[in-house]
Amino acid sequence: MKKVFRIIDRTLAFVEEWSLFLAVTVALCTAMANVVLRKFTADINLYWSDEVVRKVIFYTTYIGCVAAVRTRSLIRIDAIPQLFPVTKRFLTLVSHLVVLVFCGMMVHLGGQMTWMMYQDEYARTTSLQIPEWILYAVLPLMGVMMFFRTLVVMVEDWRGEMF
Repeated sequence: MKKVFRIIDRTLAFVEEWSLFLAVTVALCTAMANVVLRKFTADINLYWSDEVVRKVIFYTTYIGCVAAVRTRSLIRIDAIPQLFPVTKRFLTLVSHLVVLVFCGMMVHLGGQMTWMMYQDEYARTTSLQIPEWILYAVLPLMGVMMFFRTLVVMVEDWRGEMF
């Protein structure tokens, strides 16, 4: 079981890190190219660069949530566990359960939004004409990845070990 968790964890880490790296690189290059072209030429402009940057921000926000679970960087209020250390384990469990509920909602509602965009043949991005359902598919994908990551973190917390 430990081996399976480790393989899936490494695969997800690879997908997270490289997709975030590539997405940010594409956004940075297109934004820089647009700025350079705008400043040094009068008539050449990449009209689609702003759309690319907006979509990359959308993507990196949601995939970044998965990476935040992996590194245990989610926001939480820890005043009560500091005052009453005996509550730390219980409140950590409650926090994980809330994240799992959020993941379930993202899979369900994100799947519905993706399906709705898939059915609408006119739902395309303004400049690049990319079907919107491709971009909305990150929502259920993030939900599934975050759900798995949270389960791994819960097991690590319960056992007191790292996979």
